[in-house]
Amino acid sequence: MPAYSAADDALTTKLVTFYEHLKDSSVPSHQATVLLFEPSNGTLKAVLDGSVITAKRTAAVSAIATKLLMPPFAEVLCILGAGVQAYSHYDIFTELFPFKEVRIWNRTKERAVRFASAVSGPVRVCSSAQEAVTGADVIVTVTMATAPILFGDWVKPGAHINAVGASRPDWRELDDELMKNSVLFVDSRDAALTESGDVILSGAEIFAELGEVLKGTKPALPEKTTVFKSLGMAVEDTVAAKFVYDAWSAGN
Repeated sequence: MPAYSAADDALTTKLVTFYEHLKDSSVPSHQATVLLFEPSNGTLKAVLDGSVITAKRTAAVSAIATKLLMPPFAEVLCILGAGVQAYSHYDIFTELFPFKEVRIWNRTKERAVRFASAVSGPVRVCSSAQEAVTGADVIVTVTMATAPILFGDWVKPGAHINAVGASRPDWRELDDELMKNSVLFVDSRDAALTESGDVILSGAEIFAELGEVLKGTKPALPEKTTVFKSLGMAVEDTVAAKFVYDAWSAGN
């Protein structure tokens, strides 16, 4: 995943491996390394832990989407999945937003219990996805699901969903009802139309890219039920890697 940011004067490429673990594993499904180069001459400046950068920047983008799209006075956060992305999303969401309740569901309950005992605040472990989702104001799906695990008739009207898993054109996390009856935001139209099974297979219409909302060319519509389909962009890794490198350089 190569990218260059002129604004940050940063050039990187991320090397990624992805292994679908059929059983819960202590090894993350995604592992990565980010190489940071000097843009003026191509010299390698740093090798960074891309797995940490990926987890943090993905959750940060979800947090930006949530800040723009979630309903006012959101109180209940629901996380479906208990892997690496669940931890990174929990950390930044509980730091930035004053949720009164956090719920989690995972297909293997033991991992959900482990998650709840490992994080810094109280988390309610739910026995079903429907139980976790019902009444939630913000929902984060960070699963390895290949078929829908979140259904429109469970979702509270006006809720906001960050759909982070299902990054292949034939994989799903959200059902057709939810996709078609929500306002759909994406990080990249081109990527969503070629990589996201939730978007491709549902035929849902993309309303806007998140960048268009940030620039003010498209409205956020927090009063509606909204979905942000996150696939990740290489430039996010570039900006994050440069930020880490600059912070490290300043300390040395």
